[in-house]
Amino acid sequence: MIKSQPSNHPQEAYQINPSNLIKVGITGQAGFMGSHLYHYLGLQEGIKRIPFQDHYFEKPEKLEKFVKECDTIVHLAAMNRHPDPRVIYDTNLALVKKLIAALRATGSRAHILFSSSTQENRENLYGRSKKEGRHLLAEWAEKEEARFTGLVIPNVFGPFGRPYYNSVVATFCHQLTGNEPPEIKTDNSLKLIYINDLLEIFQKVIKTRVHEPEYRVAPTSEKKVSELLEILNGCKNQYMKRGIIPNLDDPLQRDLFNTFVCYLDLTKFYPVPLKENRDERGVFVETVKTTSGGQVSWSTTVPGITRGNHFHIRKAERFAVIRGKARIQLRRIGTKKVMDFDLDGREPSYVDMPVWHTHNLTNTGDSELLTLFWISESFDPEDPDTYFEKV
Repeated sequence: MIKSQPSNHPQEAYQINPSNLIKVGITGQAGFMGSHLYHYLGLQEGIKRIPFQDHYFEKPEKLEKFVKECDTIVHLAAMNRHPDPRVIYDTNLALVKKLIAALRATGSRAHILFSSSTQENRENLYGRSKKEGRHLLAEWAEKEEARFTGLVIPNVFGPFGRPYYNSVVATFCHQLTGNEPPEIKTDNSLKLIYINDLLEIFQKVIKTRVHEPEYRVAPTSEKKVSELLEILNGCKNQYMKRGIIPNLDDPLQRDLFNTFVCYLDLTKFYPVPLKENRDERGVFVETVKTTSGGQVSWSTTVPGITRGNHFHIRKAERFAVIRGKARIQLRRIGTKKVMDFDLDGREPSYVDMPVWHTHNLTNTGDSELLTLFWISESFDPEDPDTYFEKV
């Protein structure tokens, strides 16, 4: 389980001890795994991130400057898909060799983490490129008496993966939320790990400086492609069509749901109107329908006040405006685009908070705002999964 740092003061959420920082750089920082790891490490104490840009590989002086600044380098930059497999092989080995050249040129003995794949064992050029790249870095580390961790990783899935590139989960989520028909080409059994679970492993390896040229990362689940599609279809049928949050007690189903929601076109999907049931007694509104537990709460907010400005990386959450006027804002971490949703209690509606999206709620009316909140886990001060960042 990922543990965030509990704090009664939002501004303390990112404060770290400035001494003894581990300076970490990530090649492929802009990619699926790289962007997740970059933002995740920004939440951890004792780590300073050294920014990386892809064009450094084409400019030896910039790559060497980057290498000199790092105590630890996580080498994620790689090509996964290309019509010509030979291009994949040549590109991935060239990136490893350029990194080794920069390490030698600067005399660096940085701890290197290399992301390989269980496809090492398959007869394809991508798998060969990863295996040979891992061996080249292991040889460099042995010669230089440096630390090296060659992680052999199963299929990774999570929010913001590129469809038709990173994983079949990304492809299915893209197709289902876009009303495209999914297609199963081969119903293989896949060994899977959710991106958050992998991030914890990276953090542990970075902080403990594990030296292991072949570090086998254990999968957290195994499913056939058809079983994954069945779960994601359930997300679409329950959540998109009926507004029901599926059972999130099972970690895999929770992680697939959180991934699925991040593929929605948020500006078109939200806010979702709620049905009012009126009679002589007044009004009844069903705000949250769920097949699992969680916590439902409500609040009043005086005009002009803003609540929130935080994000979660595990919990699902819903804001439903019941009375008054509100503006809910969302921004995906690492981006600048802010999405505004204006809600009015005269037509009750809700907005859900995807993981890795900082969010807030402001009373934009001239009367008291009444908001109902649902979150997938009851609050635990020892593991709040709440990170403060202004929208």
